[in-house]
Amino acid sequence: MDNLKSHLLGLLRTRSPEYVSSEQVCKSLGVTRAAVWKHVQSLRAAGYEIEALPHHGYRLLTVPDRLYPEEIAWGLKTAVYGREVHYFNRVESTNAVARELAGRGAPDGTLVVGEEQTGGRGRLARGWFSPAGGGVWCSLIIRPPLLPSEVAPVTLLCAVAVRRAIRQVTGLDVQIKWPNDLLLEGRKVCGILTEMSAEIEKVNYIIIGMGLNVNIQPDHFPAELRDRATSLLAGGGREYSRCRLLQCYLEQMEELVARWMKDGLEDILAEWKQHCLTLGRQVVVSTVREQFAGVAVDVGSQGELVVEDRQGVCRTFWAGEVTLADNLPPLFSQVAP
Repeated sequence: MDNLKSHLLGLLRTRSPEYVSSEQVCKSLGVTRAAVWKHVQSLRAAGYEIEALPHHGYRLLTVPDRLYPEEIAWGLKTAVYGREVHYFNRVESTNAVARELAGRGAPDGTLVVGEEQTGGRGRLARGWFSPAGGGVWCSLIIRPPLLPSEVAPVTLLCAVAVRRAIRQVTGLDVQIKWPNDLLLEGRKVCGILTEMSAEIEKVNYIIIGMGLNVNIQPDHFPAELRDRATSLLAGGGREYSRCRLLQCYLEQMEELVARWMKDGLEDILAEWKQHCLTLGRQVVVSTVREQFAGVAVDVGSQGELVVEDRQGVCRTFWAGEVTLADNLPPLFSQVAP
């Protein structure tokens, strides 16, 4: 959106629900009435409902459910995260775009967002269903002062940020499944995919891809996903503001990363454990080499999962696919943080 159109939108939004006279708009933008009308028509084409009345002027009635940079910026309470936005109506993968931008020097906090992803993916190169207008499909570029060996907890931190945002906007209680999923009523509602570029002694950048199913009707999921995927709409029975969810996520991410850099991960990890459904459960961890069954007894300071089998042998996993043994009850009522 060009500067004049953004200025017009900001003026209408600030004065809403009142009218802004044509004279005021022309004076503020420094353009003719014909130019104002052209920009109003352009905003209408983008989904904004703007009323125009003779002798009254213009007023903004509704805004579209789109993740436009102007919508993200309006009311966003961050200093850096989400202040530079690359918006796409349709994109193959926000992570791929973010990787290219980061390689060209995109600053800390740069956000890539798409209304639809045609090639969205999760862990292990699996596809991620990303229909137009159905969720928040985004990638955040961050450049924290870390060593490569210190990056692993970022996925845990992101899960806490997403959970907080969902709770704040919807009131729904989602749970975290190691290593990178959030579940609502036992079905996946959000996935996180992180990528890193680093040298031996420094991290160049981290890309945090996040796919959150927001306003997808249950029967709109592909048949093969309906028994294991869900949306906030399905859980809460109504639609939610995707923009507000994204804003809350960015605000929580910025706050949590700052706390991590200042005070370490201890409090964040404790919060993650409090809402993790993996701990204390019978699990099967599948890696490229093996499967290991036991009880998930802890998650370490770098995000590693500790599993103990029936012989008391403990194994530590930094990656893998976790299957919960849902037919068995939890073996521990709680796990100490």
